[in-house]
Amino acid sequence: MDYIKKLSKFILPYKKYAYLNIFFNVLYALFSTLGMVSLMPMINVLFDETERLTKKPVWKGINNLDDFSNIKPYLEDSLNYFITTTSEQQGPQHALLYMIVLIVGIFLFKNLFNYLALFYITYLRNGVLKDLRNNIYQKVVNLPIAYYSEKRKGDVIARISGDVTQVQISLLSVLELIVKEPLTILFSIIAMFIISAKLTLFVFIFIPVSGFIISKIGKRLKKHSEKVQSEQGVFLSTLEETLSGLKVIKGFNAEPLFNKKFQESTSRFFKFSNTLGHRQNLASPTSEFLGIATISILLWYGGSMVLVDKTLSGGAFIGYMALAYTILTPAKAISKASYMVKAGNAAADRVLAVLNTESPLEDKPDAIEKNSFDNTISIENISFKYQDDYVLKNFSITVPKGKTVALVGQSGSGKSTIANLLTRFYDINDGSIKIDGVDIRNIKKASIRGLMGLVTQDSILFNDTIKNNIKLGIENVSEQEIIEAAKIANAYEFIMDLPQGFDTNIGDGGGKLSGGQKQRLSIARAVLKNPPIMILDEATSALDTESERAVQVALENMMRNRTSIVIAHRLSTIKNADLIVVMKKGEIVEQGTHQELLNKNGMYKKLVQMQSIA
Repeated sequence: MDYIKKLSKFILPYKKYAYLNIFFNVLYALFSTLGMVSLMPMINVLFDETERLTKKPVWKGINNLDDFSNIKPYLEDSLNYFITTTSEQQGPQHALLYMIVLIVGIFLFKNLFNYLALFYITYLRNGVLKDLRNNIYQKVVNLPIAYYSEKRKGDVIARISGDVTQVQISLLSVLELIVKEPLTILFSIIAMFIISAKLTLFVFIFIPVSGFIISKIGKRLKKHSEKVQSEQGVFLSTLEETLSGLKVIKGFNAEPLFNKKFQESTSRFFKFSNTLGHRQNLASPTSEFLGIATISILLWYGGSMVLVDKTLSGGAFIGYMALAYTILTPAKAISKASYMVKAGNAAADRVLAVLNTESPLEDKPDAIEKNSFDNTISIENISFKYQDDYVLKNFSITVPKGKTVALVGQSGSGKSTIANLLTRFYDINDGSIKIDGVDIRNIKKASIRGLMGLVTQDSILFNDTIKNNIKLGIENVSEQEIIEAAKIANAYEFIMDLPQGFDTNIGDGGGKLSGGQKQRLSIARAVLKNPPIMILDEATSALDTESERAVQVALENMMRNRTSIVIAHRLSTIKNADLIVVMKKGEIVEQGTHQELLNKNGMYKKLVQMQSIA
């Protein structure tokens, strides 16, 4: 089955639970049929229709295929002999009691096997759910940042939550569809053939008609399921954007706009869900009506065999009808399960679309580990574009070990793009970036990022304690080292003023802190990592003047004897850089020290004069 094939990678680790489920489902189906068959002798005893046999039947064995036809008469004669002798010796009530005990025992085992089948399938379903979520989360983390500039975050959230859960629900339906219910139907049909082949063949005339009608109902179910799941991703994206930008939405009185956007999405979801639900809800009553219609025809035809032809006993007919009705429940379950499988198939496609996405930034098979920085960073004639237009053109600089290089220029000149390319969040289109003469595309990404500390212009913090935010990605670190990092970043004093100090939870995105406090924690995090290369992307942009001066001194101390690339808008922070590179529209227009650039009377001096720092 295509569905199982798609998920086989996730099912195989739990195959022993699948085998146990199948084993107990086989027993369940067998005892379900035996339970209905066992009603026949009880009814015969109750209405005194049992054929009286006082001579014990003799089993002749099976020597060839023809002897198989002796099994049914031998079993019937053995049961009739037991009932006859029991009735004569102990009375008919005892014979009835034994039949009731037999029925109760069979149904007890039937339900026990059903429980055990569900017991083991639970491990399979929840195990596949866990592994799917773990894999898709790992994929979400590993995919390049460029992937999320094209995708809605809410859609990714919908896939890892709703779609994966839909896969888990439908997985049980699949196993019912291929094992439990078909076997129950098969065993029941075999028993019905044994009771009356003529009546069973008559029933088979109507089964294809029922199957055709049910299949027509579910034909477009997968398409409707895809619409529902896709729209769920849309309104989750709207919710995610709303929560992220709530301050701006409120500040611009944009609540009605976002309310309208969200309600339009939920209205579409309502419409698609109704269409899907109507088709799903039609499955059960349709299959039940068709089943009852078949039962009605059976009552007419089978009743004639009992009352007119006398070719079928009353007990056998009632047992036969019980078996026929037994088929209805698994037939309804199969009908419902087939729809669940279609819905699960659509969900599996959406989940696997993420899992099967190839990352263009995957490490090469022969990529090397690099744990030290010895000489230079070389950016050689690189060109790069996010979409159509190049944001960097033939850009080249060399950053010697231990030196500080600053990148300045107007917004949109490509400064932050350099940081994205150095850390290999994106790959260049042309040229090369080398560390100690080795192209970074030939170095493992984890090694590159291990050599670099990054402080971005947006303070990215997590809903956790201050301590855990500072030591992000570093496991073995002492309390004292965290405190020292906080002191260098000028964060220690405000941390100690908080209720739980370093153990204070800072809320979602650091929402309990001011902008300057958040930025100083980001700097403390980079300080603690203590990398040989430091990339500061507008690292002091969120600080007030007093904090900026204090942090600037700390940064200068931290950058001493360290290779640093500083992307700055405030030129006061880079006056002491070894090299200042002035950029405009992705190209270098000037470079030199602070004083050399001032002497040139070029673009840098204009920027300085605009900020009044000369």
